[in-house]
Amino acid sequence: MKNLACGCPGSQVRTIEATETTPPEATGRLSSELRQWPTQLQLVPSSAPYLENAHLLIAADCVPFAYAEFHRDFIKGRVLVNACPKLDDTGSFVEKLAAMIRNNDIQSITVTIMEVPCCRGMAMMAQEALKQSGKDVPLTIAVIGIDGQRKR
Repeated sequence: MKNLACGCPGSQVRTIEATETTPPEATGRLSSELRQWPTQLQLVPSSAPYLENAHLLIAADCVPFAYAEFHRDFIKGRVLVNACPKLDDTGSFVEKLAAMIRNNDIQSITVTIMEVPCCRGMAMMAQEALKQSGKDVPLTIAVIGIDGQRKR
């Protein structure tokens, strides 16, 4: 991982412990399912302790904005890394994902992408990283429409 010039504490690896909250039925509000920080693929070290035995979620940046149930349907029980295959410098993404898979006992990989053509790159990078890792890990690709609906 590159060291940021500012030494930003926001890039420090952290595990977030779940806290007891009032049930969503009582407040009408959902709780965050995020259990680690950071989430940006470029900032997550392949040796982050929360990757060991993880169910890995690789999300295109737009998906959580389009899909209202993202926390409940995708983040819950998974470790999230996110990136944009169109706007980010993706040159190192395959290598980084392959290292994450190779260096940890990843249990499964779920990739969430939008239905737009540029997002297909994220799925292709995940497939190539899995191939380069030399491991046999179940891979699922979930496509979300620009209307916010999951495509079957």
